[in-house]
Amino acid sequence: MSENAVVADLPPQARDKSELFNGTNVTNSLAANTADKPGLRHAGWLMVFDLAAVTWAVAGAQLLRFGVEDTSVGVGSRQIPYALVSTVLVALWWTALGLVGSRDNRVLGYGPEEYKRVTSASLWLFGAIAVLSYVIQLETARGYVAVALPLGLASLLFGRWILRNALVHARHRGADLRRVLIVGSAESVLHLEQQLGRHPEAGYEPVAAYVTNLPCEANMLGNLPVPVLRRSPDLDGVLAASDLARADAVVISGGAPLDPTALRHLGWALSTRDIGMVMAPALTDVAGPRIHTQPVAGLPLIHVTTPRLEGAKGIAKRGFDVIAAAALLVLLALPMALIAVLVKIDSAGPVFFRQTRIGRAGEPFRMLKFRSMVVDAEMKLDSLRSHNQGSGPLFKLKQDPRVTRLGRFLRRYSLDELPQLLNVLSGSMSLVGPRPPLPQEVEKYDKFAHRRLLIKPGITGLWQVSGRSDLSWDDSIKLDLYYVENWSMIQDLMILLRTAGAVAGKNGAY
Repeated sequence: MSENAVVADLPPQARDKSELFNGTNVTNSLAANTADKPGLRHAGWLMVFDLAAVTWAVAGAQLLRFGVEDTSVGVGSRQIPYALVSTVLVALWWTALGLVGSRDNRVLGYGPEEYKRVTSASLWLFGAIAVLSYVIQLETARGYVAVALPLGLASLLFGRWILRNALVHARHRGADLRRVLIVGSAESVLHLEQQLGRHPEAGYEPVAAYVTNLPCEANMLGNLPVPVLRRSPDLDGVLAASDLARADAVVISGGAPLDPTALRHLGWALSTRDIGMVMAPALTDVAGPRIHTQPVAGLPLIHVTTPRLEGAKGIAKRGFDVIAAAALLVLLALPMALIAVLVKIDSAGPVFFRQTRIGRAGEPFRMLKFRSMVVDAEMKLDSLRSHNQGSGPLFKLKQDPRVTRLGRFLRRYSLDELPQLLNVLSGSMSLVGPRPPLPQEVEKYDKFAHRRLLIKPGITGLWQVSGRSDLSWDDSIKLDLYYVENWSMIQDLMILLRTAGAVAGKNGAY
């Protein structure tokens, strides 16, 4: 089959959009950057960093516990040097990280799965060591294990974080990406291309689209920035397109008209070419904790659970909020006292600004902030509405004349939000959650936006670490709804870690 046979008779608008539909140019364009398999170099660095992290953690534990003296551990009637125990532990730990797939290219660069696998492998390994020590009466010093595990896990996660940042920067530059052929209807192909294109850190680069419902509206294909390939929606057509695109993976949308038998045969054929096959069901904004796959009679049924932040989950989130907020208030007591004094000196008026916001289940509460505006700021609001730079019902001005000199500094680094730790302790807010809305904003919510009120608002959240005031109204609502629908404690911890970077970056802070 010739490559040109795969290129479709396209609508004129799509055909005129680019020279990529010329057979020679299609081949030349799609054949670029195919020298190396993506992820190999990064996986190599992971192996080196993992080995260095566990080696230094185990060696450090031995030095801290025993010093430089020659020590041994009893196994029955025999004595084994701790140096040998440490060497075996390093080898087992490093191997366990590989066995759980923590270096799998599919989990690198995006999402919490990589960190979860590293943590799981470490905890399971030391759990197995504890059981084995009891069975064979291996009298391992508790101090040795108590130092090695937390030190090693912290070192592994920190090393993975450093390498992830390097990988994300490389992928944003167009390196280390898996070339992807998207298969499906024009609508689903356009949606998948846009979503994957927004998140290059996930490692997927759409390089071609195999559209299965031509003819279709020309403007849909005209919006696609990748070559559009098309033949009959069958096995041979998809394989020919994947060869032409030099694809590392084929992403098949839920709307692709391929029957189950064809999909099975396609999977076999792609595997012989060392090409991955990815199924993209028609589920959007649903994260891993809510998705459970159950094989039934050869069918991979996908169960999507209803999000419920109650019971043990609710207790865990509230407990974390109370402990963390109390600890932060103790640590930040002096800086907050200094800010309070500076606010009082900088301009006339109270130290704190109290504003009515809407909390969980639509309950109003009084939110605390350090005052960053003049006292009569609310009275001046109507005269400034014509200059609004916010999106939707949000009012934002990059150069708001009501903000005081100190207030600009406080807002730039989000220091005016610190008193909200008291709201967290009182139970009206959480450390992480949707942005607390004003009553007039809630009045303009549609029936879906009201779902963001299912949980407590937060001091920080997905929208704060994704652009803050630079986001559109729709994007901020979408992020808040995603958080509500897919809450997990790990996601909370990741948002808190990302908050420090967002505050330092100052993007969208005004």
